[in-house]
Amino acid sequence: MKKQICVLPGDGIGPEVTAEAVRLLETIGRHYGHRFDFKYAEIGGAAVDAHGTPLPASTLAACDESDAVLLGAVGGPKWDRETAERRPEAGLLGIRKHLGVYANLRPVKVFPELAGASTLKPEVLQGIDLVIVRELTGGIYFGQPRGRQTCPDGVEVVDTLRYTEQEIERILVRAFEIAKTRRKHVTSVDKANVLESSRLWREIAESVAARYPDVALQHMLVDNAAMQLVKNPAQFDVVVTENLFGDILSDEAAMLTGSIGMLPSASLGNGPGLYEPVHGSAPDIAGKGLANPLATFLSVALMLRYSFQLDREASAVETAVAAVLRQGYRTADLANGGAFVSTSEIGDLVRETIVTGELEHAKNTL
Repeated sequence: MKKQICVLPGDGIGPEVTAEAVRLLETIGRHYGHRFDFKYAEIGGAAVDAHGTPLPASTLAACDESDAVLLGAVGGPKWDRETAERRPEAGLLGIRKHLGVYANLRPVKVFPELAGASTLKPEVLQGIDLVIVRELTGGIYFGQPRGRQTCPDGVEVVDTLRYTEQEIERILVRAFEIAKTRRKHVTSVDKANVLESSRLWREIAESVAARYPDVALQHMLVDNAAMQLVKNPAQFDVVVTENLFGDILSDEAAMLTGSIGMLPSASLGNGPGLYEPVHGSAPDIAGKGLANPLATFLSVALMLRYSFQLDREASAVETAVAAVLRQGYRTADLANGGAFVSTSEIGDLVRETIVTGELEHAKNTL
């Protein structure tokens, strides 16, 4: 197999984790007989510095010409005073919209070895294996009108939450299709007691559910869902929700794993998929070898599975990550003050495990 991947390193620790992920893909290619070619482009603050915009036309062209897109992270204090159009986050929203990746998948699975890194009790963490399916290209992040103006009472701001029936239906269908391959249970999260958009969401969820008689549908208000995620997270299989709620709930769910540095994501539509770790740019640790690349590695596994249909290779990555953790290796965010390995060292451990099946050359790393 020959595939082209557009790499958008971005800001902060983005270049570090994507560099490790590229090395991982090169290892997968050599070991399994595939060829991955890489094209690099700027996004976020790096693009503002180089091109005066967080999402240059050259970046869009590079993504369009690729089979998948690997993104690091965007943002940082350096660009906090930029206008809305020049903020790094505008590049992230723009690339999602341009690629039409309306479905963001965030699998949350607790590695037993990391149970102690979570703030929740070990018994609460047992059996957690869920996927949050977040609508990614609609809702309040993209609705118009939006902005601010000065009025007699001071500054007035407006953000618009807008959804069409078609946008809601397609994300719900995606969630039900995923549930068919799992435990056949969908929790649709909304705020139907307050929001008109949520009332339409609930109506369409009922309509879609009728097409999947073997999949159970449960409605849950977002405030209750936030509580249930920390009270009884094992009850969830597939959670589907709109853009803003999904953004918040998926970051909350990240803490079930012990670190946001362990949570991958895949953003899918009808063209190239966009794969990125859920964590931010963490500029305070950039360049220090402290970044955790495992969420990016697990995002690579999602790329292999969803964009390239390479299930064996995807499983090899996931198995290698689990094996390295089982052997006791930790990055700084997972170490709880104990010994840890660097970004590149844990990358080497995972890649070695894929090739050899064990950590025979890594006994003395810690």
